[in-house]
Amino acid sequence: MVASVEILTAIRELTNSKQIDRAELHGLLEDGINAALAKKHGPTVQAEVDIDESKGAIRIVLLKTVVEEVTDPASQISLEDARFEDAEFQVGDQMEIPVDFAEFGRTAVQAAKQRIIQRVREGERSKIRDEFSSRVGDLLSGEVQQIERGKLVIMLNKFREAEAIIPYREQNHREHFHQGDPIRAVLKRVEETPKGPRLVLSRADSLFVKALFKLEVPEIQQNLVEIRASAREVGSRTKIAVFSRDDSVDPVGACVGLKGSRVQAVVNELGGERIDIVPWSADPERFAKLALAPARVARVFSDPATKTIQAIVDEDQLSLAIGRNGQNVRLASELTEWKIELYSSREWMERGTDQPIFAPLPTDEPVSGVNPRLVDIEGMQPATVAVLEEAGYKTLDDIIDLEREDFLRLPGIAPEEADRLMAIINELTTDEAPEAAEEAVVTTEADVEAGSEMASEGGAAAAVELPPETEEKKPEVKKKEAKATEGKKSE
Repeated sequence: MVASVEILTAIRELTNSKQIDRAELHGLLEDGINAALAKKHGPTVQAEVDIDESKGAIRIVLLKTVVEEVTDPASQISLEDARFEDAEFQVGDQMEIPVDFAEFGRTAVQAAKQRIIQRVREGERSKIRDEFSSRVGDLLSGEVQQIERGKLVIMLNKFREAEAIIPYREQNHREHFHQGDPIRAVLKRVEETPKGPRLVLSRADSLFVKALFKLEVPEIQQNLVEIRASAREVGSRTKIAVFSRDDSVDPVGACVGLKGSRVQAVVNELGGERIDIVPWSADPERFAKLALAPARVARVFSDPATKTIQAIVDEDQLSLAIGRNGQNVRLASELTEWKIELYSSREWMERGTDQPIFAPLPTDEPVSGVNPRLVDIEGMQPATVAVLEEAGYKTLDDIIDLEREDFLRLPGIAPEEADRLMAIINELTTDEAPEAAEEAVVTTEADVEAGSEMASEGGAAAAVELPPETEEKKPEVKKKEAKATEGKKSE
């Protein structure tokens, strides 16, 4: 029996500093003592180790089997030697030999110490691996401990024993940190090294922007809003596409916040980097239009085989769509994962053909003679579109004849949403009348021009002007046409 206050003190220190529970530490001490016994007596040694922490005592007993002829001194003892201790021993019995801890010697004690240290390190590495392997994309905070050849070595606020670095390529080079500065970064990956797992952090990856928005936007934390796609040129500009799982939550507004407070907090952390927030769309053509914001896109054509989109913009929107050094279209392409080719309307017309290389896609607004897809209809919520498409309804024609009760039979369609769907259908079906009137206006303008020519030939003094394309001016056109006709008749 060995009593020592130092043993109890050491156990308490290891428990507190390494965050190891008492039972686990007892196991480490036993393993270290067994390693020391193996160093002294041989690898096949058998022993019992009993640790009494309350008394600060360690009891060590060697276990040896009584045999006629010893072949393994580490685990066997001769019958003669055993009976020297106790005449009752028989072959096959097990003899217990107490060991004084002081008998270990310097080498054996060092072996025990190394084994304990090794096991503690293995336990720490396992904890780090288990803790962080599932936390890729999470925001971590700490302070800059050291700067080595451009690499930042970070001491995390929690798990200080974890090795965390920000490589040079994962830094925003417009930022400058010094030793002791607080820092936040996103966990990009966990690397295995000979020294154990190493956490690779990043402030340059788009994951960092996502993690910051998750911190600032409660709707993202609650999984009501999701960042579906992101593209970033570190230090300059970032585009993110957001999607809402709740029809009552505007994903863009949630990320912007009241008076821009939420997005401004992210911009401040990024050192003034510009952020574009656009709605996500399952339709690649519509998504491409949204991704090219703040530019307005007139038309798009796509080729799904090559994942290429041709986007046509007005002359005054071309430079905005391209962006400085092509940044806007480049980020939009990365965001949508489609190749985007930009054309101005003049350049498109100078190609000498009105036909696109790719088949034209339905525009966002339904027009007469076109059967738009549900995703292209203005006012249709993404969640509702998903429910309808799941039921086999994908275009306007598919739902145009449905009644309110038909919508209510679908899972996920509430009475309020059914009423809204009926209102959208009614609005779209009654839009045909204005379109017909618009065509009539065009026809009337042509007639007016003809009437103008007739009037001028007859010497009439009345001049006919083409009115603007507004509902208020249409009656005026008809009146002028009538006057021109009367003038002709009178002559």
